Amino acid sequence: MIGLVYDIHMRERALSLLSQGRSLNSVSGELDVSRSALRSWQARPAPLRPEIFCSRCQSGTEPPPAAYAYLLGLYLGDGCLSASPRGVYLLRIACADAWPGLIAACAEAVRAVRPGNRVGLVRRQGCQYVTSYSKHWPCLFPQHGPGRKHDRRIVLEPWQQEIVDAWRWEFVRGLVHSDGCRNMNWTTRVVGGEVKRYTYPRYFFTNVSDDIRRLYTDTLDALGVEWRTCVRGGRPYSVSVARRASVALMDAHVGPKH
Repeated sequence: MIGLVYDIHMRERALSLLSQGRSLNSVSGELDVSRSALRSWQARPAPLRPEIFCSRCQSGTEPPPAAYAYLLGLYLGDGCLSASPRGVYLLRIACADAWPGLIAACAEAVRAVRPGNRVGLVRRQGCQYVTSYSKHWPCLFPQHGPGRKHDRRIVLEPWQQEIVDAWRWEFVRGLVHSDGCRNMNWTTRVVGGEVKRYTYPRYFFTNVSDDIRRLYTDTLDALGVEWRTCVRGGRPYSVSVARRASVALMDAHVGPKH
């Protein structure tokens, strides 16, 4: 059953650390792997039968990359994994009732990434959770861990970064659809002695995790989108895209929620 929860790469990484003389406690704390799993791997270093791993864990076959890049953005913004009995995990992604198109797009992405698993909707006040059970969600989202995302380090695995590099706009779209918005801002200028009001669109992305904001801004940089950081209470908090050319790029590839 251990092999159903932790992927083969985590097993190899853990065994490598243990072979260096590291204690069970230290490896367990660093990798967020249970001591019982570590002891099991020490007793049986060879991986379990290939058929009990998902394609991502065993053969390296990628999930549908465009759908996965979008779903990864949604997960990093408003998603979480919860363990349930028998090594099965529940994926939940919160979507506001105000955006039925987002709810549909999220459910479609989940079905594309795990076509063999049922997708459900759980209603809560003001929102719906798109849900799906699978023992392989931790393999597909290795950023899963105890506590809130902004309290731990969030770094993409190399295979995830490859997908994001190939499908940058899908990743940005998922992040914006989860923790971002497109709105109209306004300012005033004195023209010919008169105060005139001007409105202009801009995109906001708000997330208290420095790592997740950095993933967003690094991807914007690669796409040629100009951005700036907004500070709240003396700390970076939001990312704003307001330059006309950059907003036009975002409109062409992301667009407002619907």
